[in-house]
Amino acid sequence: MADFRKLFPAMAGLALMFGAASTANAQQVAAFSCVGNAGVPPIVRAEGITEIVGDLVLNCSGGTPTALGATVPQTNVQIFLNTNVTSRLLDDPWSEALLMIDEPGPAAQRYCTLAGGCAISGVGSAAGLDGVADGVDYNEAGTSTTLPANVFMGRQSGANSILWQGVPIDPPGTTATRIVRITNVRANANQLGVSSTLIPTQIVMFISATGTTSVPINNPQQTVAFIQPGLSFSVRQVKSSYLQCVSWNRDASTNDTKALSNGAGTVVRYGEGFASSFKRRNAAMNPDGDTAPTALINQNDPGAIYNTESGFYNQNVVLGGGSTALRGLTSAGLADHGTRLMARFANIPAGLGLYVSIYTVSSTGDGCAGNPCINGRSTTTAPLSGRAARLVSTDSAGAGVGFSPVKATNTETVSINGGTTGFQTAPIALSNGAGTAVWEVYNADPLQVHTFEFAVAAAYTANTSNNLPGLGTATVAGSFAPLSTVTTASASAPVPRFADTSVARNMFVVSACTTNILFQFLTNQAGFDSGFAISNTSTDPFGTAPQSGPCKLNYYGETTGGGAAPAAQTSAVVPSGKQLVAVLSTGGNYGIAATPGFQGYMIAQCSFQYAHGFAFISDVGANRVSESYQALILDKGGIDRNTPFQSEILGH
Repeated sequence: MADFRKLFPAMAGLALMFGAASTANAQQVAAFSCVGNAGVPPIVRAEGITEIVGDLVLNCSGGTPTALGATVPQTNVQIFLNTNVTSRLLDDPWSEALLMIDEPGPAAQRYCTLAGGCAISGVGSAAGLDGVADGVDYNEAGTSTTLPANVFMGRQSGANSILWQGVPIDPPGTTATRIVRITNVRANANQLGVSSTLIPTQIVMFISATGTTSVPINNPQQTVAFIQPGLSFSVRQVKSSYLQCVSWNRDASTNDTKALSNGAGTVVRYGEGFASSFKRRNAAMNPDGDTAPTALINQNDPGAIYNTESGFYNQNVVLGGGSTALRGLTSAGLADHGTRLMARFANIPAGLGLYVSIYTVSSTGDGCAGNPCINGRSTTTAPLSGRAARLVSTDSAGAGVGFSPVKATNTETVSINGGTTGFQTAPIALSNGAGTAVWEVYNADPLQVHTFEFAVAAAYTANTSNNLPGLGTATVAGSFAPLSTVTTASASAPVPRFADTSVARNMFVVSACTTNILFQFLTNQAGFDSGFAISNTSTDPFGTAPQSGPCKLNYYGETTGGGAAPAAQTSAVVPSGKQLVAVLSTGGNYGIAATPGFQGYMIAQCSFQYAHGFAFISDVGANRVSESYQALILDKGGIDRNTPFQSEILGH
């Protein structure tokens, strides 16, 4: 018992020692660390070179807030993508990509533009103005340059990387969370392409933080976007074939203010690959389809989703932390224009003009509900409420800053869903048979999948004697715009911009108006002579469009004494309802010269449809014998040259 009493003081001291150790352990502060999170990654367009990916957010906790007056530790934050970063360079190498701390509201955003970051001093662990004991109050409202900067410009650091250098991140302690957000990162989605499997291609962001103190990051690799095709394009041919000898929209072919009396023959259709593929430029709405917004709207709420081509955008930049250089920050995040839809026309025959509708003629996923629209408004339902696209002026690639509507010059009609509707059009400038039309989306509902249709009309005056319009097949390719081959970050290339993934599609064909006629036997030998007539019967009671054109006469045989057959000759234009009449020995009208001594057959190639031929043979003077026959039509649809002889002997 005495021995136990002797041990008691020793045991009490040991207990005191263990208790002190336990208290010291409880007071240890968790190390400063961050957890990466990308939220819900957006779907981006596979055609896009400058697609805005989802923000990456670091939720940081632990550590000890920097002591009062001490310098907050500075950190180099760097992100890498598995594709090229294409955020706009505002002041090369300074980028529009931004890093912000603690989600500062619009009234609290202060930008750092210093190369080494903006050093700030700690305030200790006392509660700040926000009432939380988390060190520096980054989101304290105010414009004083003495307040800490909380928005930091990144710098391009390689094709696929952005670096934020010297960012002061004050550990928030154990009772609060510090939020670091990376925004305005654009990526070249086209570089990765569309997956060939059921799993979509992903844009992945990697983040690293290094500095004077260790900043461990859990989940440093985040998927920030999924890639899907953003556009489908097709052509609907209301009229797929035109005849060279039949004028179409004739008045408009020489005067772009004249009505397109024959209407449109082609409809080009642009469909969203997914909802929100079509975007307007900024949150500001157009007052109408002809007017740009009077002022752009700030899109400067951290983490907000605006569904526009612009990202995080703040016109009211306030510099902080001793920064003096603005570095183009007032345009950070701002796109040059809304989504643009381009039609590139090619192989347009000479002598033929094109007109396009300045608005959609039919739309789905909006107020038109698939019904005809007039100038972007439904003819049967409620107005479009601005959900439309407008023909705009651009360069040949579809680029050009701002909203620049093309003035309409005339009115056109088109058949849509069994009805006819009218709308305004404008001519397309063509050079060597090529030209472009570009429509800019000035509003679209991100919760709907839109399909926009635009009309295309051909206009020409038949002039077959000069082979106008030319013959051939016109094509059109549909794509986003502007098209670009600049696949890395740039200070001058447009935003947004797209790769050309289009395929040309046939739009219409211009065919020759011809009739090929075989005169089986003609002679001006041995006391005989032959005459022939070709009638242009395109004037009729059946509503056929009158046609006119020359006839080329091709002779096959010989002349008296075994000489060569006469050279081919071409008549003047034979008007509709008239006849070319000639005799071998003396010639005929419309400039046909005599071919004395010829004997053989003749093929006439007339540049109009519905030609018919008649020939006769008689002795000179027609005193004793005369025979006649109907010439053969060699064309498909008439009597084909491979069809057995069907001509009728009309008399002796």
